[in-house]
Amino acid sequence: MKLIDSKTYKNLAKAYAGECQARTRYRFLHYAATQQGYKAIANIIKEIILQEFHHARMLYTFIQTASDEPIANINISSGYPFRQKWDFLENFKFSAQDENLEATKIYPEYAKIAQEEGFKDIAGLFNNLAQVESCHQSIFEQIYAQLSDGSLYKKPNKVKWKCLDCGYEAESKQAWKQCPLCQAEQGAVAIKIQQD
Repeated sequence: MKLIDSKTYKNLAKAYAGECQARTRYRFLHYAATQQGYKAIANIIKEIILQEFHHARMLYTFIQTASDEPIANINISSGYPFRQKWDFLENFKFSAQDENLEATKIYPEYAKIAQEEGFKDIAGLFNNLAQVESCHQSIFEQIYAQLSDGSLYKKPNKVKWKCLDCGYEAESKQAWKQCPLCQAEQGAVAIKIQQD
């Protein structure tokens, strides 16, 4: 079977459209995080935005292999989420739900179809995308939970906090309101990840 004649071809286009839309929705989240002074959260979201871009790029590359000629249009009918509102906190919950849907239903189904149609490399792509989207779901759930319960800057045990603006580090259960070195607001504080 040729890719251009397959269900997998349409699924690639649906997935591409979904990744592009997710990237834009996360740009909205990034904008809101920046506006509200959550620099550390904005940096996390920026990383996810770049990952969604690369997902779209990989899907687009497979679409382009279907024809030697330019592809004028791919007619697809698919559902895409539009539940996000201009509510910073709730959008993390909605984003986690969207990522869960991709990780547990959409991409596994697309992988199964691609495998059945003989496109093992595309099935592998969909399976790998599902794994990453599961990680995105976890990140969004953690941000939502920590913003909801006030634990973003308070931890039960001492952790090392780092100012993302100047690099100042200190160990405590709670992050400072203003960096002692550069006076950056609390939103520029992140838990330092220990490097091996």
